[in-house]
Amino acid sequence: MNEIPTGPVAHEIDARLRAALHPERLAVIDDSAKHRGHSGHDPRGESHFTVEIVAEAFAGASRVQRHRLVNQALGELLAERVHALAIKAAAPGE
Repeated sequence: MNEIPTGPVAHEIDARLRAALHPERLAVIDDSAKHRGHSGHDPRGESHFTVEIVAEAFAGASRVQRHRLVNQALGELLAERVHALAIKAAAPGE
């Protein structure tokens, strides 16, 4: 699940999550093409993502706490470029 991001926004998501959460596994999946023509679609692309992440930082954390950790790591990128983000966060061994 260590998928290599392709575009600049996906690359930035990957870099920020690696720096903040030191994941064992990380996949940043660009779902933007699936949303072409829908509300929130950015014609520049890279507006909808799924993040699949496994990190020790999530051990003992609730689903809400895990999502908050991801959102904090991404900061203003969520407000400026990302319209939708699906998060699948787990601790090692889950």
